[in-house]
Amino acid sequence: MQEEYYFYEPKLGHGLKHDPINAIVGPRAIGWIGTKSSSGTLNLAPYSFFNLFNYRPPIIAFSSLGYKDSLRNVMETGVFTWNLVSRDLAEQMNLSSIEQAVPEFEFAGLTPLDARNVDAPRVGESLVSFECRLTQHLRLQDINETELDTWMVFGEVIGVHIAPSCLVEGVYNTSHAQPVLRGGGAGDYFTITEAAKFVLRRPK
Repeated sequence: MQEEYYFYEPKLGHGLKHDPINAIVGPRAIGWIGTKSSSGTLNLAPYSFFNLFNYRPPIIAFSSLGYKDSLRNVMETGVFTWNLVSRDLAEQMNLSSIEQAVPEFEFAGLTPLDARNVDAPRVGESLVSFECRLTQHLRLQDINETELDTWMVFGEVIGVHIAPSCLVEGVYNTSHAQPVLRGGGAGDYFTITEAAKFVLRRPK
């Protein structure tokens, strides 16, 4: 058993080169969120605070640090898409995070495709895309009930697009898709390989 630990209280600072919280809770799948404004402008942005929170129905969520375009568009339209970032799309994902005048799809060299059931763009190059409808949103607050400049967005997945290459004998192969996962530090990312897999079934 470990006898000594590095301890800190977040409100007083961590005292390290980089905040370790997002490295400890990770690596995390990236929420590559596609939206369309009420005026028809397309938007694509990556969110590293993202995950799946329910199985049936599938509900995903992403957290926006600041009231950004993606959040505003979801609030206006009630819909969005999530798009898988595979290893070969890592650079495009990174480019889509840059604030600039050129639309993200165009700037990152990506193809916007229409979704089937929601009015939001999906990434044509992504191996998997979810079509989502907003179910809940809330503004986060600290232990003193002070509101933070951070919003949580929950959406029910009502449509799923999967590239056939990711399905092996009817089973989705996670490592084949090589999802890009966010670690910590200034720019640490990971992916998944078949060699890293181990099987552990729940006890009966």
